[in-house]
Amino acid sequence: MRQARHAGESDNAHMNTDYLNADAMTQAASSTKPSDEMAYTPPTGQPVLETIHLRKYFPLRQFKITGPRSVVHAVEDANLALYPGRALALVGESGSGKSTIARMLARLYEPTSGSINFAGQPVRLGSGAGLHAYRRQVQMIFQDPFSSLNPIHSVRYHLSRPLRLYGHVHSRREETQQILALLDRVSLSPAEQFIQKYPHQLSGGQRQRIAIAQALAVRPKVVLADEPVSMLDVSIRLDVLNLLLRLKEEEQLALLFITHDIASARYFAEDTMVMYAGQTMEGGPSDEVILAPKHPYTQLLISAAPDPDRIESENAGMPELSARGEIPSLINPPSGCRFHPRCPHAMPICRERFPGRTALGGGHWTHCFLYGEGNTSDSAHDAVATASAHTSPSSPPAPTILPNQ
Repeated sequence: MRQARHAGESDNAHMNTDYLNADAMTQAASSTKPSDEMAYTPPTGQPVLETIHLRKYFPLRQFKITGPRSVVHAVEDANLALYPGRALALVGESGSGKSTIARMLARLYEPTSGSINFAGQPVRLGSGAGLHAYRRQVQMIFQDPFSSLNPIHSVRYHLSRPLRLYGHVHSRREETQQILALLDRVSLSPAEQFIQKYPHQLSGGQRQRIAIAQALAVRPKVVLADEPVSMLDVSIRLDVLNLLLRLKEEEQLALLFITHDIASARYFAEDTMVMYAGQTMEGGPSDEVILAPKHPYTQLLISAAPDPDRIESENAGMPELSARGEIPSLINPPSGCRFHPRCPHAMPICRERFPGRTALGGGHWTHCFLYGEGNTSDSAHDAVATASAHTSPSSPPAPTILPNQ
């Protein structure tokens, strides 16, 4: 972390800060896990929030008299489940559909098709009381702490408004007590010094803690964290992640953690799901997905993350996985698996249709014809139930990725 503190002042310089952040997260992840890895415990019971075959298309603004209107295929057939006291990391490049899924779960976007279930019941909301009640249970932490807070209002205003809107306080004295308690919960102390401050008087990390406190004020069961540390200086990212981890355990929150940093996904979340161009590629226990990736895209994503331990193995003759092309246009996406134009293992069937979900054992799954046809009807909850029923299945080995010729 000492290196991270001295490397660059810009919070937006991802190419520089993420290298340092990935190294710091990897070291932190290693230090939090015993040498003999703790056994993965699959989630049990009913998910508090679940999506089934979720899709989102954004129509383009255009003047077109005949023919179908062009759309952006942002999310295709997404299945995920969030459980109390557990975190699911959603990982992928920019434009992969991660934030779109979070905004659909927060009901900021209306799904094009598919369903969202809360506590086992389909969510059918328009506006008004139903939406108000749903957002009491599901809150979102936005990526940019500099724009998510109103600069003309104080910290008291930002935290008192959700408390009053959802009926948690009924007097000025009670409001002050709960605001001070919220500030203490997000480690802003002494709380009395922060309650009257304005956003411009706070650092980036302090602003993000206020945004977290604002989400917690509603007392939700689900928190959707959309890259909550990507805009922060690398020296304080780990502190904010540790704060979220502590709150997850104390409040038994179901957390969706969206990130482009796969190292922080392993550190933060029990489960990880990888997305590419709106499609889900692979998912399962974070250690399995990151340490033993099966899908070629996951392997490409991990090979792009800096790892000092990998230098010796590359020098020993291990082939380097080079990037092939760029993420495709989502207005006219490739047919079948959208990764096939970049995949070194692409087969003719990959261009024809998207593979179903193939269970690899222990909760690990992938959408890839290298491992079979898969089941096209699986929901995320069904996949977890199937994984729990098979405690020791054999998993096919990861294919060797050859360098681009």
